[in-house]
Amino acid sequence: VEVKARSLPMELSEKGGVQNNGFVQNEDFEDKETATSSQEEMPKTCSVDVDPLAVEETVLKPYAGMPKEVLLQFSSQARYRVTREILFWLVIAGSVVLVCATIAIIALSPKCLDWWQASPIYQIYPRSFRDSNMDGNGDLKGIQEKLDHITYLNIKTIWITSFFKSPLKDLGYGAEDFYDIDPIFGSMTDFENLIAAIHDKGLKVIMDFIPNHTSDKHRWFQLSRNRTGKYTDYYIWQDCRQAAGSVIPPNNWVSVFGNSSWQFDDVRKQCYFHQFGKEQPDLNFRNPAVQQEILDIIKFWLGKGVDGLSFGTVKFLLEATHLRDEPPVNKSQNGVIITAYSQLYHDYTTTQVGLHDIIRSFRHTMNEFSREPGRYRFMGSDDDEKEDIEATMMYYGTTFIQEADFPFNFNLINMKNLSGNSIFEAVNSWMRNMPAGKWPNWAVGSPNVARISTRIGKEYINVMNMLLLTLPGTPVTYYGEEIGMENIASETVSEEHVNSGPVVATLPEKSPMQWDGKINAGFTEGNSSWLPVNSDYQSVNVEIQSTWSNSTLSLYRALTLLRNDELPMNRGWMCHVWNDSNVFVYVRELDGLDRVFMMVLNFGQESTTDLQAIVPNLPSEAVIRLSTHFSNTGKVVNTKLIKTEMGEGLVLEYTTAKPVHTMEAFQGKCFVAEKACYSKALNLLYVNC
Repeated sequence: VEVKARSLPMELSEKGGVQNNGFVQNEDFEDKETATSSQEEMPKTCSVDVDPLAVEETVLKPYAGMPKEVLLQFSSQARYRVTREILFWLVIAGSVVLVCATIAIIALSPKCLDWWQASPIYQIYPRSFRDSNMDGNGDLKGIQEKLDHITYLNIKTIWITSFFKSPLKDLGYGAEDFYDIDPIFGSMTDFENLIAAIHDKGLKVIMDFIPNHTSDKHRWFQLSRNRTGKYTDYYIWQDCRQAAGSVIPPNNWVSVFGNSSWQFDDVRKQCYFHQFGKEQPDLNFRNPAVQQEILDIIKFWLGKGVDGLSFGTVKFLLEATHLRDEPPVNKSQNGVIITAYSQLYHDYTTTQVGLHDIIRSFRHTMNEFSREPGRYRFMGSDDDEKEDIEATMMYYGTTFIQEADFPFNFNLINMKNLSGNSIFEAVNSWMRNMPAGKWPNWAVGSPNVARISTRIGKEYINVMNMLLLTLPGTPVTYYGEEIGMENIASETVSEEHVNSGPVVATLPEKSPMQWDGKINAGFTEGNSSWLPVNSDYQSVNVEIQSTWSNSTLSLYRALTLLRNDELPMNRGWMCHVWNDSNVFVYVRELDGLDRVFMMVLNFGQESTTDLQAIVPNLPSEAVIRLSTHFSNTGKVVNTKLIKTEMGEGLVLEYTTAKPVHTMEAFQGKCFVAEKACYSKALNLLYVNC
């Protein structure tokens, strides 16, 4: 049969054809095919004309839902195989680049500031902060009620002074039980609720711990005076001589509060040693069992969720075992009965060999609780060495052996007079002596010194807060300083407010926090408070100052915001530019940023300063970013003629390609703790500047 299509002839073999049973008429066809299958089959051909376009249409192309067998036919084709391999190696190369970039960023990035570095610390004296149960005493629930005030100040760390169970002989620092809360402040449940509330708000809490001594009501002391078992040597006992019916102490050692530091005990018939009040016997830290007791107490409170501890009076932990007399300051007083602490050099009762080994054991114990990510436990030491700055710096530890994260800095509190020069000396003394790589801190108030407004004058409250919050490091604010509280009048404080005379002198700075203009300043809803409220509470309180744009509180909040938001202010260079009897001038800078902040702070009389004559290449104009006089904020000033009034402070902002810390004239006048550089291109910090 000849079938003609259009053009192209094609031979098809009948034998090679495909059988289609759809055309079978009946079963006879099958039988016939079987009968003839043995015969020799000769191929027959036929000529067919096929259209080439029709042939092309029969070529198989990729289509959706292809079975695996068809897909494999295409995957082996060069055009698909090469494309696949290119994509594979691009993914591998991209992954390698991403991993390398991540490693490089981690290696080059500076260490993030920890929580105790990033935020100011707000110190609370709990008995005076807020009374929740109308008994006239501040308590833990009261602190919880006022946590929003802490966040309002842009602060994330609270430091609560001692609240251990205590007879309150020295306002709570001589503990009767280190494992319990004094009922005046609440219960352990109240404390646990406070910790939970603090952490829920993203805040941290530091608590005071004074391990040097206990109350004479403490169980350990009662057992020790009766020579009971291991407690016999928990305290420092010595025989005393009797003469003419009076007790003669073992040596001339004098307590901080005055008079002999030895007290005769009628039960044990020996004298016990006390560095402070006679109701506060010193523990014997040369006894390993005592050291272990203290470590167990540390573990207990860290286990409760406390984020840090401030160890107070640690320089008193050890005394010389030879018991020699301490040398008098005035040698002509040899042989004379000395009663004042300041009359002796305390060579044998402070900072003895072995002290720092004990402090390191505290650090080691705290580090055991710092292993959990994000739960680093801060350690501070609260000892004022005053003139001996080198002894203070030893509490930082060494490069390889860490002690405190920082010893608290009292330089700005201990100044004998106020001027631009004295402020410079206080700041420079700390920064010059601080070990490399360590972190500074600053305080202008505490529970044991008069408030700023009382100590140096109301006109300096704002400029002192500006200094505190613009220096490098961690600022510590004592409650009430953010609104400019003053001491209460001394005549309003009497022995009836406390059971121990020596601490009455420190009560005026512990007056109740002034929250509003209502009766008792909103501190308590009861009829009275444990100390009188300052008479100025109707104008100096949180509620009213929060509505004034030019108030001390508003400036404080603006300063904390500036510190939190601007990189040069929280981790950049600090360079001393100028100081005289009136002003103290310094800058804060960061490598890679052309924006500089210059502080011009007046601690004397009205003054005019030519900054262009002091700083080479200083721009002729700068913008007032913040001022203690709020109306000046945003104004442009001539840097050749900067006028400041008494107690005025300016934060100037300008841009420059030549920061002060790179100038040869200021080498040795610049300090940086956590060095970092800023990359504009990548918008990140790195360390290798």
